[in-house]
Amino acid sequence: MSRVDRVSRTAEIAADPNRVIIFDTTLRDGEQAPGFSMSAEAKLKMAHVLRDLGVDVIEAGFAAASPGDEECIRRVCGEIEGPVFASLSRANEKDIDASFRALAPAPKSHRRCHVFLATSPIHRSAKLRMSTNEVLATISRTVEYAASLFDDVEFSAEDAFRTEPEFLAEALMAAADAGAQTLNVPDTVGYATPEESRQRFAYLDGIIRPRHADIIFSSHAHNDLGLAVANSLAAVEGGARQIEGAINGIGERAGNASVEEVIMALRTRADRYGVTIGSESRHLVRASETLREVTETVIARNKAIVGLNAFAHEAGIHQHGMMADSRTYEIMRPEDVGFEGSYFVLGKHSGRHAVGKRAEALGHALEGQRLAEVFAGFKRRADEIGEINDAELTAIIAATAPQQDKTYAAAG
Repeated sequence: MSRVDRVSRTAEIAADPNRVIIFDTTLRDGEQAPGFSMSAEAKLKMAHVLRDLGVDVIEAGFAAASPGDEECIRRVCGEIEGPVFASLSRANEKDIDASFRALAPAPKSHRRCHVFLATSPIHRSAKLRMSTNEVLATISRTVEYAASLFDDVEFSAEDAFRTEPEFLAEALMAAADAGAQTLNVPDTVGYATPEESRQRFAYLDGIIRPRHADIIFSSHAHNDLGLAVANSLAAVEGGARQIEGAINGIGERAGNASVEEVIMALRTRADRYGVTIGSESRHLVRASETLREVTETVIARNKAIVGLNAFAHEAGIHQHGMMADSRTYEIMRPEDVGFEGSYFVLGKHSGRHAVGKRAEALGHALEGQRLAEVFAGFKRRADEIGEINDAELTAIIAATAPQQDKTYAAAG
């Protein structure tokens, strides 16, 4: 079957030049990081949530890594319908065969073989011990073999951003010529900056697209310098139309680009990026919580999008503004990512308006001197214990009540 005759789910999605494909590697790159190993049942649970989230591609594992990983991929793609399922393969026929076996239960149009080979000088000399000509020959041979089995092939040039730009373009062209439809330009060690990312993708697009107009460029950014999401977004500006990442940003070393941050950045700043995605963002909090549950890990309270503090407000000025109009301090609706709503934390930074509002919700209408006395008691107690919950606030209100109210309460 010729390249033109192949019809994959990815090709259907990519028919819109402004559509960005979300490629989730939580179950592969994320799961192989220390502390995040998942059982088959855990992977299935996560895959169900990722399907509901509407990611386009789920990289379900690395079939050749172990018989267990191959079986996991087989179960995931056999029980879940909707996304494209990918299996990672080193650039050799044995790995590609393992991916073919593992992905067999998925519909033919929803199977992707993800072949990778390092291209940077340090990897060529220290790890592969291969010349540039040997690297190119290996890419051509193995991608062509993968394309004989799969309608959807992705090639990744490992450590792309430490590869000479000219040789990187040559390697990716070889992969495209051999039948790869998606060319991944991974920042494997988190080395790039956003401007370098934008420029590199624009450079590659200008060289390769004239020969392969339907190619999809992909970004797979690691977070070693804390720039994974920024680099992914810059890649979109440079022409990338697939972003690879993981829920909660898990992955090797400092992790991958956070899928939840990428999705909401593209949605919230559609005015800047001018692209669309197919994800159902209201499942983001559920995806994050499911991952925390199955891996028994925690994330920082201030984690963007899904952290406990992402839509929480304690400072008095912020709470006052939020009560007037939530847009004063929130650029997204908490409901759009899966939270029930914004959350006001009552603590030493809170203002009188917020305390009065919460007291009213608890059935105590406070104003004037009465509110001033409660607020003073509130501040003293907040300095002692930090956050003030409803029981504490009720106790403060009772302790500062006028004497006659206390007498009546005692008599009652």
